[in-house]
Amino acid sequence: MTSKNHEKDKKREEPKNEQAEEKLIEKTETTEENEKIQSLEKEIEDYKEKLLRKAAEFENYKRRSELDQLNLLNYSGESLIIKLLPIIDDFERSLQHMEDAKEVESIKTGVKLVYDKLMKILDEQGVKKIEAIGQPFNVELHEAVMQKKDESTPPHTVLDELEKGYMYKDKVIRHTKVIVSEDTE
Repeated sequence: MTSKNHEKDKKREEPKNEQAEEKLIEKTETTEENEKIQSLEKEIEDYKEKLLRKAAEFENYKRRSELDQLNLLNYSGESLIIKLLPIIDDFERSLQHMEDAKEVESIKTGVKLVYDKLMKILDEQGVKKIEAIGQPFNVELHEAVMQKKDESTPPHTVLDELEKGYMYKDKVIRHTKVIVSEDTE
């Protein structure tokens, strides 16, 4: 071959080599892109799976919390009832002894002990009596059932209680039914 022919062949081969290189580069880039796409798709699937797992865990947590709250409401009085059962036992024993008792004084003492025990338990639970006699009438604590003239006390003062009132912690659960002194004017 002559050098001219050799140069012509080289020139023909060079574009083929360049085209082959370009195709190889494109193929490599496409392969890298496909691998990157596959990697990202796998990552997306992992995140979807984690999200679904967290959503399921949250639903389970929510269900457990609702069940716990429901049980708390349904059985909230259980501890008080357990504390009151011995008092019921005491009352039952007192009732049995009343039939056999010859002395009224021992019955009174027994009933007073049971009453004191009951009031102690209520006090421990946050239940308090509302003191009313001699106090100024207060619509938030008292319910006036009637009025009565009494020259020795100022007007609108509680003279007597017809039914005790009680507070539970800071809330009135039953107003005291009272007799109030009238305004003398």
